[in-house]
Amino acid sequence: MLIREATADDWPRIWPFWHRIVAAAETYTWNPDTSEEDARALWMNPAKRVYVAEDDTGAVVGSAYVTPNYGGPAAGVANAGFMVDPDRAGQGIGRALAEYILAAAEAAGYRGMVFNAVVETNPAVELWTSLGFRILGTVPEAFEHPRHGLVGLHIMYKAFQR
Repeated sequence: MLIREATADDWPRIWPFWHRIVAAAETYTWNPDTSEEDARALWMNPAKRVYVAEDDTGAVVGSAYVTPNYGGPAAGVANAGFMVDPDRAGQGIGRALAEYILAAAEAAGYRGMVFNAVVETNPAVELWTSLGFRILGTVPEAFEHPRHGLVGLHIMYKAFQR
């Protein structure tokens, strides 16, 4: 699997799984009805470093971004977003993207990474904790999950080695 910085030409290959994931309303706090134009502005924002994962056929099977979570004196804490094509779940793509993005963020000089709203029923919580993230707190019943009803949103953090 190749992980590389995304180009504008990658968006048409990201959009189908981005839309499918957000429309499912199970893991992201974005509006499930987000238009393609608005989705592109969210994901491919110039303030973010966006990456794609390609399989051995060149198909884009996942994408991630890293960006400062805060501004000013707190800009040394990163935030990131991750999406893997649901048809490719369970193949290690999410872990590979996560490891790559964590290394890229640390190399870029970030002191750590925070996730502001991880749906507590999201299977990725297990991945994040296995990679050294800890749950700082949970906002109870903050997310209306289509199958589980009201569930919490975790705030998760990982400090980088310095």
